[in-house]
Amino acid sequence: MTVSIVIAVKGDNPYLRECIEACLKLDYPDFEILVLPDKAIVCSYPRTKIIPTGAVTPPQKRDIVLTQATGDVLAFLDDDAYPREDWLRRALKHFDQSEIAAVSGPAVTPETDSLLQKASGLVYSSYAMSGVHRYRYIPGRQRLVDDYPSCNFIIRTKTFKEIGGFATKFWPGEDTFLCLKIVEDLKKKIVYDPEVLVYHHRRGLFSGHLKQITQYALHRGYFVKRFPKTSLKPSYSLPSLLVSGLIVGGIASVWIEALRVVYFLTGGLYLSVVFLFSMCRDIRLTLLVFLGIIISHCMYGIYFIQGLCAKKMPEE
Repeated sequence: MTVSIVIAVKGDNPYLRECIEACLKLDYPDFEILVLPDKAIVCSYPRTKIIPTGAVTPPQKRDIVLTQATGDVLAFLDDDAYPREDWLRRALKHFDQSEIAAVSGPAVTPETDSLLQKASGLVYSSYAMSGVHRYRYIPGRQRLVDDYPSCNFIIRTKTFKEIGGFATKFWPGEDTFLCLKIVEDLKKKIVYDPEVLVYHHRRGLFSGHLKQITQYALHRGYFVKRFPKTSLKPSYSLPSLLVSGLIVGGIASVWIEALRVVYFLTGGLYLSVVFLFSMCRDIRLTLLVFLGIIISHCMYGIYFIQGLCAKKMPEE
């Protein structure tokens, strides 16, 4: 089984080089690497083909491989991610089962990331932030999934062509659209395997991390209306309920003394739970993660509501 590793990228950067070099060390022999930058870049690595795409969104870049890839399987990676040596070997064994259309795995924060990047990774992998979805950021048990990020996503080329690729300008959130077509339209399965592991560099707290969080929330809120099959889940709306409770409860407690006590007790319980899930051996990380979770909750909640109320996304 041949594999086309697909890396969508805006332009040349050190993370891209790290990604390609890690791919070339994979313990699987039969693959090509397709790099999709806006403009042509100089890249002389073996097995690597550069395909300039113009300034389009990542899902539009990835759809170009519908006519360019030669592999039986497409393995999507972000340019700031890189695979473990056994990545493909672990993934491809699942395709022995005909009902499996795609395979995914965790995107783990590398040990080489900075303190602020590690803090971002710990925010994402915390129960207090990601809840039941934390397996996306640290290895969890093997399972079937119906929605998974495209930073570590491996799909049969035949399946990708059958559903017409991503066929969307949505970004982020293009992976939700793709997974929905696999599970709902084709009635096929997507398996999550903790051993199909890549390392994914995080955006540092707070600006880069929060910018990413707000985009996730904006699109998820919008997708509740467009794609409720995968987005209308209680866990996605919890931060918005938190923000609403903070605002409404705060205003009400000014006028009603009994509510004031409940408001502060509830707030204290929330802060205690967040702190519990933020605890690390490094006190600096503990404080960063504690603040990161609280601010992420608030920003996600606000932008989720904004997406829910939006008539369309900017890229539409």
